[in-house]
Parts: sequence; C-alpha cells; structure tokens
Amino acid sequence: MRLRGKVAVITGGARGIGRATAVRFTEEGAHVAVIDRDPEAGEAVVVEITSRVTGPRNGWRTPLFVRADVTKREEAQRAMQEIHGRFKRIDVLLNNAGIVLDAQLAKMSEEQFDTVVSVNLKGTFNCTQAVAPIMIAQGSGRIINVSSIAGLYGNFGQTSYAASKAGVIGMTKVWARELGRKGICVNAVAPGLVSTDMLNGVPEKVLHQLNGKIPLGRMGRPDELAGVYAFLASKDAGYINGAVLSVDGGMII
Repeated sequence: MRLRGKVAVITGGARGIGRATAVRFTEEGAHVAVIDRDPEAGEAVVVEITSRVTGPRNGWRTPLFVRADVTKREEAQRAMQEIHGRFKRIDVLLNNAGIVLDAQLAKMSEEQFDTVVSVNLKGTFNCTQAVAPIMIAQGSGRIINVSSIAGLYGNFGQTSYAASKAGVIGMTKVWARELGRKGICVNAVAPGLVSTDMLNGVPEKVLHQLNGKIPLGRMGRPDELAGVYAFLASKDAGYINGAVLSVDGGMII
C-alpha cells in the first residue's frame, strides 16, 4: 500500500474520477477526506469506502466528507481546517472538482464563462491556498491539479473550459517553483476523454468519432486516472515537480 498513513483530500470526490480516486487511495492505505457540494453523494462515497475496508488496518480511520463549495474562499479554508483538525495533517491534495458548460464563442454567455472559470480555476486556487500553510508547516506534501488536454491544445466550443484548464497548468508551474523548496511537489494531469457523467450529453455518433481518434480505440476509465493520481501521491513520484502528465490514450501525439 503506497499511501499507508497518508491523509489525502479529494475535491469533487463524490462522483466519477473523484469517487474512483477516493476508493483507490483508501485501498492504498490513505485516510481520505472528500470535499463536494452534494451531501447525499458525498456520504455515499464514505459508506462505499468503509465497506471496502477488510481486515485490520494500522491506524485506519473512517473517511470524512465535508460539504463545501470550492469557489468560495472561506468555505475552502473552513474545509481544510476541519480536515486538518480531524486528521492532524494533510499530505495530499487532489484538485479534482470541475465543470463543463460548452458553447461556441459567439453563443457563450458571461454566466457560462464565469461559472466554469470559478470552479475549475478559482476553486483550484482557493483549495491550494488553504492547504499550503499546512503542508509548509509539515515540510512535505503533494498537490495534484487536474487540467485537461483542452488546456494544452484547445478544443472546439470550449473557450471557458480550455481557458480554465490552461490556467491550472500555469498555476501548477508557479506553485512547483514556490513550494518545491518547502518539500512540496506540485504536478498537473491532463486527461483526455474519460467515461464519466460529463459525457452523458454527447451523442453516441460523436463519441464513436472521438474514439476513432484515440490510438487505443477507447475512452479512459475513472479507475485508470485514479491509478495515475495514486502514483503521483506516492513516494515513487518524489522527484516529479512541475510536470504536466497527459493521460489520453495517445489522442494527442
């Protein structure tokens, strides 16, 4: 178990990739705290994680769900303080909370743009700013920011999403420089197409066409991203800092 005894915080952890990562981190031995706006789904993750724990675990503690809106600075700070108060440390922060509201430039509303940037970019900033003092005091930590291949290469109809995810990459590189000297590694992951609820509204014909552009011939699975995050959170990734890791099945090569 590569994360035995570590305390990991996952934003947007109630569904999809966040949920799969919460389960994977627990299986790897971590104490997990999930932050999400949906209390019902968040509590369900806690139940699922608890049900997966079999046999004795040294020091294992029941996972924690914290209801918070990461776009609000005071809520992000309160959530980190609550988690730190419960577990006495925070070793890993996965900034996974994200949203997509696609529209072409000419049709995109100001509200759509602001909402996406607020969740994807400002939410990442709020949570990282809240956890940084804790990790600095510890002298160690791992921050994993979720970007996207859209943040690297752009995508039709995704002005707000691409802008927010490109911003995440920029912040990652700055924080890697600022926090690396404090013993904190900051990296970003740029997923390609992953089978989650975000794709529910995409027509089957379009999904088939997109799969045809992926050398592996399929979309990724949430558990495959969870495995990547587990690696970056582990000691095996102790000399990786400021990297942007594309996980896209070879879609962009």
